[in-house]
Amino acid sequence: MFDLTAHTALVTGGGSGIGKHFAQILARHGATVVVAGRRRDKLEATAESIRDKGGKAFVVEMDVAQESSVAAAIETAQQAAGTIDILINNAGIVGTQSALDMPEEEWDAVMATNLKGCWLCARHIARRLIAQQRRGNIVNVASILGMITQKGTAPYSAAKAGLIHLTRVLASEWVRHGIRVNALAPGYIVSDMAEGFFATPRGAKVIQLIPQRRVGTVEDLTVPMLMLASDASAYMTGATIPIDGGLSLGNY
Repeated sequence: MFDLTAHTALVTGGGSGIGKHFAQILARHGATVVVAGRRRDKLEATAESIRDKGGKAFVVEMDVAQESSVAAAIETAQQAAGTIDILINNAGIVGTQSALDMPEEEWDAVMATNLKGCWLCARHIARRLIAQQRRGNIVNVASILGMITQKGTAPYSAAKAGLIHLTRVLASEWVRHGIRVNALAPGYIVSDMAEGFFATPRGAKVIQLIPQRRVGTVEDLTVPMLMLASDASAYMTGATIPIDGGLSLGNY
């Protein structure tokens, strides 16, 4: 059901955390994987971990917030690995200050990476698929904070809410071309970006708000990601799947 042999997947933010895990899982299920991001050393480590287990992996440097970088990286990726028909829009950064104190530059950076970057990558992949009359799957990694609120996350939450709605719009526009667009909305997941937070008093309080009383792991995202990236979800487009231990239920 999750066989991805003969498919090529591009994973943005593939050098660490959730992106690295997704790249490894896609390769394990037969996909040729291209890992993209700004830190080449991290990307090479991900690619090497895939090759060590017999998978196919390539590396491209990409700044998702810059269209010229996205266009060049995707061109390089397709020359090396073939037509990309699976896109995992995973690259993201978080804000660190309240809405009152946040510098404009930080707002712009978070929005550009978490929302604009997903649109740029999706558009460049879709254009190529449409030109070749190929089907494809785009999986946007949103967040449960695009559905619920948390203080101190203004640009991140706004960007992820926008990404959820962008997912629906792109799904509507591209369904006639055979391109499906869906999203994952993880809750609190132990990753490079969030691990330190859960060791703080504030982080411990957050865990108590989760009905399952635990933080998620990257393994909790494996099957939902594979489902959306594969033909197992052939009748789904425009959907967003919460994976949050029940946090978004709001019954705490």
